[in-house]
Amino acid sequence: MSHNIYVYILVMAGVTYLIRMLPLVLFRREITSPFVKSFLYYVPYACLAAMTFPAILFSTASVISAVVGFAVALIAAYKEKSLLTVALCACAAVFVAERILEIVA
Repeated sequence: MSHNIYVYILVMAGVTYLIRMLPLVLFRREITSPFVKSFLYYVPYACLAAMTFPAILFSTASVISAVVGFAVALIAAYKEKSLLTVALCACAAVFVAERILEIVA
């Protein structure tokens, strides 16, 4: 069993190295296409959203309270509040929504 862990580590190292090395090999010149530049600019944000959104919906006791917290976070972020303020507002909204759902149920 311990022999397999070295194979796993070797494969992970190889994949990580390839992912970091391939752009350097494939794109030797500066990227001038505005479309490709804007696409590459937004890739990290899209990946972060794809990883975070499912966790938002299933991290509370109810999907309803999760949606309330998400909506409050979106509104606070749209109003350009700080990250801490957005997080605190979302947590407070989830807390209040959970208490209301406890009373209603």
